[in-house]
Order: sequence, then C-alpha cells, then structure tokens
Amino acid sequence: MSLNRVILIGRLTKDPELRYSPSGVAVTNFTLAVDRKFKNAQGEKETDFIPCVSFKQLAELIAEYQSKGKLVSVEGRIQVRTYDDKEGQKRWVTEIMVEDCHFLSPKDGGTGSGQAQTQQPPAQQQRQSQQGSMPPPPGYQGAPRADGPPNGQGKPPGYSFGHEVNLDDDIPF
Repeated sequence: MSLNRVILIGRLTKDPELRYSPSGVAVTNFTLAVDRKFKNAQGEKETDFIPCVSFKQLAELIAEYQSKGKLVSVEGRIQVRTYDDKEGQKRWVTEIMVEDCHFLSPKDGGTGSGQAQTQQPPAQQQRQSQQGSMPPPPGYQGAPRADGPPNGQGKPPGYSFGHEVNLDDDIPF
C-alpha cells in the first residue's frame, strides 16, 4: 500500500498563470509561499516556495479569483518528473498536483468566488453560531466526547471532537 497526499496552506507569490494545452485543457501554475513552523539558527523564520499545478475547471477558477498574496489551502499529491533542457541536461521538477483548493482570504472588492470556497449549509452555519465552536473538518470520523460540554467550553481545542490537543508541546513536527 502507498499514499501520496499533501495539504498546504500558504500565500500565492504572484498571480496564477493560466494556459491551455494543445488539446484545450486549462492548466494553471502558481507558487505557494509556506512558512516553516520553526526559526533557523539565526532566529529567522524560513519559507518554502512550492510550485503547484491545477487542471480543468479548478485551474480556471484559481486563475480567475486568486492573485498575488492571497491565502489558499491546496490538497493534492506530490509529483516528480524529469525533462531535458535546451542544453540536453536532465532536469528534475517536484510539484504539487492540486486536486482541491479552498480560498481562505476574505473577499475584497467583488473578487473571490463562492464556487471554490468552502460553503456551509445554512443549518450547519446556524449550529456553529449557536455552539460558538468550529465544526469538525469534512470527513472527520470521531464523535464528541460524552463526558464534557457539547461545545468543549473550558476544554482544550479538539476536546469536543473526541480527543485532546496540546498546542504547547515542543515536538518539531
């Protein structure tokens, strides 16, 4: 069994580049700037610049509604490929093949689209506002703990979803 799955949250380093393949498939290339959690030896935060590629309707949506500096979440897989450059040298490329994207920056001046953003049904929005806590992520299989308040008030984050989370640990991963 093997698994190739990646989830990233970062900011676009420049406007996405939309092009069409010879067969008419939309392809968008963009780079995400993703901050590392820990500082380097000089006490500075480091950032990874990760190339991403999306296809078809998702590519068109990203190109139309995203721009430099916008915060996005992408989900996909890592792909490594090779090609020969103009001088005949073999080049390696590692990139994220984007299968899903959520626009995390707020809409401004009419930009942004509800089509690619995560939308909640009205009933779920109402429950969330009544509970005062975030809903579990999509596909979460846990159940709320029976021994605590229904919304986890006064408990650590994640408590109401079946587990406790310690955000103050020093584990570097």
